[in-house]
Amino acid sequence: MFNVTEPAVQAVAEYFKTMDVRPIRVFLTQGCGGQQLAMALDEVKPSDNIHEENGYQFVMDKELLSQAQPVEIDYANMGFKISSSLELGGGCQSCGSAGSCCSG
Repeated sequence: MFNVTEPAVQAVAEYFKTMDVRPIRVFLTQGCGGQQLAMALDEVKPSDNIHEENGYQFVMDKELLSQAQPVEIDYANMGFKISSSLELGGGCQSCGSAGSCCSG
C-alpha cells in the first residue's frame, strides 16, 4: 500500500507550479541519523512501482516497497514526512567528529 495525503499532494502541486512535472522517487538514503526514506525528482525505471496521485507519479523500487509498505507521504510544518513499516535509524554516535561516518 502506498498513500499520499491531501496536504502532500497540495505541496507537490505548489512545487510544480513553475516547472515541468517529473516523477518523484521515494528511496532509502543514509545520513547522520541512520537510514531514512527520502524523495527526489527522477525517471521511472523498469524495477519501479508507480503510484499516481492527482496526475503526479510517485515511484519506488518494487523490492523496497514490498519491504516498506505501508508507505505514507504527508506534509506538515513546512516539510514532507515519509512513514513506513521499515525500522530505520541507527546512525553514528560521534556525528561530525574526525573519523565518524559524518565527518567531511
